[in-house]
Amino acid sequence: METQILPINDYSIKLAAELLKSGEIAAIPTETVYGLAGNGLSAQSVKKIFVAKNRPADNPLILHIPDTDWLYRYSKSVPEPALKLAERFWPGSLTMIMPKNNIVPDETSGGLTTAAFRMPDNKYTLKLIELCGFPLAAPSANLSGLPSPTEARHVYNDLNGKIPLILDGGSCSCGLESTVIAFTEKGVKILRPGGVTPEMLGEFCEVEIDKAVTEGLEEDGKAFSPGMKYKHYSPKAAVYMIECGDYGDFIEFVNNNYDENTLVLTDVAGKIRAKTLSYGNTDKREAAELFSALRQADELGAEKIYVKAPEKKGIGLAVYNRLIRAAAFKVIKL
Repeated sequence: METQILPINDYSIKLAAELLKSGEIAAIPTETVYGLAGNGLSAQSVKKIFVAKNRPADNPLILHIPDTDWLYRYSKSVPEPALKLAERFWPGSLTMIMPKNNIVPDETSGGLTTAAFRMPDNKYTLKLIELCGFPLAAPSANLSGLPSPTEARHVYNDLNGKIPLILDGGSCSCGLESTVIAFTEKGVKILRPGGVTPEMLGEFCEVEIDKAVTEGLEEDGKAFSPGMKYKHYSPKAAVYMIECGDYGDFIEFVNNNYDENTLVLTDVAGKIRAKTLSYGNTDKREAAELFSALRQADELGAEKIYVKAPEKKGIGLAVYNRLIRAAAFKVIKL
């Protein structure tokens, strides 16, 4: 099919709403990454998302809603802490997992008895959901396994000819998928880190971090959140994450192990003899620019990428999580 790109505005969201109501799918912007949206209550629409992305069917999707009250439409029970967290972090980069009603099809939940909910921080996307009258299932609008799209052109490069419409809302401000949490007896467990950090959540409740965030899911483990089970966010080049305390050690390793097809992601090029590509000089900028940098590395023809592991605190934990999956857990510890 022909894929059309339109700037997001009142006209284009009305057009997108009609497409989505007819059972079609479309790419939409959020503050995190671009999502590939379909009717989250329609098994047929959701199947189109999986086909376009070539996504494994047991990988659950997130339902995007425009108002906290919608939780009661699609969840069997809403934990009290969820309302407090929604008041603080919605709209924004926080996804919460709750028991689902039968109206949410298994195709959306990956066969689980739970569903994930988020309110995106984009006024046009929120208005689009209201125009549709149903929650939008919207995983990242890329081919499964590739770096997530933070610009409309990234979506087009992956899905041209596979979807009818891309709404262009410019570059995503956060640049990483949302934080996903499940509720526990004591507080919350982070299943996927994102822009809402453990430290931010810790102001409201006790926070546990699932070991799969940094170690990967066990071979027979169940994925209760997107981003847990499969290799994700990976460019064509082989990514190697280097864990070391001192930047000098990183430079020395790179200079002893590079060739003409090596690219180093860094904003501190300094004495590095290999080709370098900037991806931010703060944790927040690294988060916003990581996926774009990984895509640019492919455009530059890199075959091997070296990147220093960020500290696993604040949003650095989310960057670490994306990098370790992009590297398929190829971590070199110095």
